[in-house]
Amino acid sequence: MATGSFSIGDLARATGTKVETIRYYERSGLLPPPPRTGGNYRAYGDGDLMRLGFIRRARDLGFSLAQVRALLDLADQRERSCAAVDAIAREHLAEVDRKLAGLAALRRELALLIEQCRHGTVAECRILEALGPG
Repeated sequence: MATGSFSIGDLARATGTKVETIRYYERSGLLPPPPRTGGNYRAYGDGDLMRLGFIRRARDLGFSLAQVRALLDLADQRERSCAAVDAIAREHLAEVDRKLAGLAALRRELALLIEQCRHGTVAECRILEALGPG
């Protein structure tokens, strides 16, 4: 595990996060404002590195910023039951399932349009016809 102080650039490289995203997370309260050096540069520590890694992983899994905020709040309450964490994860999984169902329906419709293609002229194109108004 890394130790010491990180500049915002170091933190960005260590977590694969853009500097502007880190600043956004600070403004939105997901990351606490770091102390400043004598030269007024941000100085991040190991806790910030771990917290940003948590945020990145949660965002990679598609959790919303509100869900990430709730998960971070829960993570700070180590003795609490994980039922609330489970509820957030289940809610997110249900949303992923809804999106997958929507994508599957979209795929079926697109495949049907392509299947109806007669390879004729553009004037006879069933795909363009289906996309047209009314």
